[in-house]
Amino acid sequence: MTTDSTTAPHPVPDQSRALRDTLGQFATGVTVVTTTDANGQPVGMTVNSFNSVSLDPPLVLWSIDKESLGYDAFTAEGHFAVHVLRADQQHVSNLFAGRGADKFGQVRWQEGPNQVPLLAECAAVFHCRLAQCIEGGDHTILLGEVLDFTANGGEPLIFHLGRYRALAGD
Repeated sequence: MTTDSTTAPHPVPDQSRALRDTLGQFATGVTVVTTTDANGQPVGMTVNSFNSVSLDPPLVLWSIDKESLGYDAFTAEGHFAVHVLRADQQHVSNLFAGRGADKFGQVRWQEGPNQVPLLAECAAVFHCRLAQCIEGGDHTILLGEVLDFTANGGEPLIFHLGRYRALAGD
């Protein structure tokens, strides 16, 4: 669906699924973003909207649905970590995509700087300070200043057309 200034700025409800399916043509990596809530409890969720923004200053972004359970924790707390998942961590993605359950009781993690939960064995981890929240329709875009990062390597977990995928060989 394309729009110009003479058409509605939003897809009509019956076209939302078609828009979502079309957006699914874009392959993404899979991340889990973590923080702590106001009570110091770990919070985490699976995110595929992660993207780099700037090297100087070092900035990344991701977006969160305003109806997400962890919305208040991520938009109110000062720090978060983005974990780039490896191809063998589909179970971690599924765990943090779900509601309920003791997510952190089912994975290896440790408390990092600023009490941010850090998951073990990810391809990469970015420890960030929340720099800005930007309104974006039914989502909020979180801009983070990268304070520290670690690259552990490994094949990334890929998501495309509603399914996990593997990278093609060279």
